[in-house]
Amino acid sequence: MRILLVEDEAELGLAIKQVLVNEKYIVDWVTDGIQAWHYLESQWTDYTVAILDWLVPKLSGLELCQRIRSYQNSLPILMLTALGQPENRIAGLDAGADDYLVKPFVMAELLARLRALQRRSPTLQPQILTVGAFMLDYANNTICNRLTQPAKRIPLTVKEFQIFAYLMQNPDRIIPGSKIRYQLWDLEEDPISNVVAAQMRLLRRKLANYGCECPIETIRGQGYRFNTSP
Repeated sequence: MRILLVEDEAELGLAIKQVLVNEKYIVDWVTDGIQAWHYLESQWTDYTVAILDWLVPKLSGLELCQRIRSYQNSLPILMLTALGQPENRIAGLDAGADDYLVKPFVMAELLARLRALQRRSPTLQPQILTVGAFMLDYANNTICNRLTQPAKRIPLTVKEFQIFAYLMQNPDRIIPGSKIRYQLWDLEEDPISNVVAAQMRLLRRKLANYGCECPIETIRGQGYRFNTSP
């Protein structure tokens, strides 16, 4: 899941990002509403959740939330704020926020609210994703081919898991390598251009070591495809 975090308090923003990354989320952290809007408009990134601080500069979290909804965008939004009065919470929810978390808060509650958004939104990942013959387990970071006997659970690194999850959510669709790179790597990291091809080679080698044929095809000159054909 890729999250847009909009928080201008440096210490809090860094802490939230670290917690989310540890939970296998991909996080783009920005410190003002205008920068956040530019990220949302980017053709390369498809966010599954936005975490907006109400009082960020240039374009407030409340105004950003209203702008997102004015474009009929159903992106799940969690609003963060020190403004905890009932009228503030009502204003945030009326602006289009799906949930509201008052500062100060503990990180465990933030993660719990993200899980609640996940349960309520059909666009967010399930605990088990089954596409074609393959089953991806979000809880254990494993994938297995259900047609092999016995079915082997193959452990995946965080990045391997993210690649599988992204392509399985877009089955039989050719995804350019550049799109995968921008979607699954932190935009601040500026990963090298061949990082996706390198990861694919490692992924195929790992599956081959488990006696499993990799369902991800390379379409020369176009990108990669998760093939659902047996």
